[in-house]
Amino acid sequence: MKSYLNRDRPIQTLSRPSTIGGINRLPPSEKRDIYTRIIPPQLLERFSIQLDGSGEQGDFELVLNAPDGSSSAEMSLYHKKGFPDPVLYGHITDTLSGQIHILLYILNDPESPRFPVDRMPDGSPTRFGILQRNIQAEIEAMEYGLSPGQVRRGLRMLGEAIQSFESFVSHLGHDIYFVEPLYYHNAVIFEKYGFAYTKGRRLMERIQAGFSPSGDLLAALDGSTPFRSPKAANSIRLRSWAIHDGILGEPFTGVTMHKQIGKSAGIQTCTGCDW
Repeated sequence: MKSYLNRDRPIQTLSRPSTIGGINRLPPSEKRDIYTRIIPPQLLERFSIQLDGSGEQGDFELVLNAPDGSSSAEMSLYHKKGFPDPVLYGHITDTLSGQIHILLYILNDPESPRFPVDRMPDGSPTRFGILQRNIQAEIEAMEYGLSPGQVRRGLRMLGEAIQSFESFVSHLGHDIYFVEPLYYHNAVIFEKYGFAYTKGRRLMERIQAGFSPSGDLLAALDGSTPFRSPKAANSIRLRSWAIHDGILGEPFTGVTMHKQIGKSAGIQTCTGCDW
């Protein structure tokens, strides 16, 4: 297999940074070299993207927003210049204690259909359905098999992405990192990859109880909206749509998870469910 990125090279700086803020103070080429460690080699190979120094060879585009003085960084990787969606988008930041926190991480399959759940018909942003919702686009996305927040099918590389991110975190000298799942299904998936709850486990257990026999959420799966099908009781993805639709009576917020590198917490709050 062709090597598109050398993961094992040491971070060559006079004083190796351990935070996002520290990386952001580096020269642009060093900064870029460190942040591209987050990209799974399998993704680079799939789209024949070769990262070579600070230059870009080929039709891809890497956009890095990590200004000096900031404690956060955003990176978008497009397999083709001018394509509307990146194949990878990541937004990471420092916690108050200097740990690494993933705010958002998205993998898009550019060969799959696009559903404009991120925009209203007039073009105004929905902010993943938090500000407003494009209901028709959401219905079509759900019927196609997508989860809340997805504009396209994913690349099915989350395991590889987590592996790359853990290598990145380890090179910064950390053995733990944090993530903020935006939706219920994200939290359940992170559980399967060994994450534990910093905040929000009680909410996840409440949801499981609510969708269990005699649970209070079952009655709300009454078909009153397309997102509240009785089938959602035993489906992780459809539960997430129902929760996105407001079945809890409150937004799905306040959930933070963490992962110790090389360890699995073995937590499972969702049982008896298919995807």
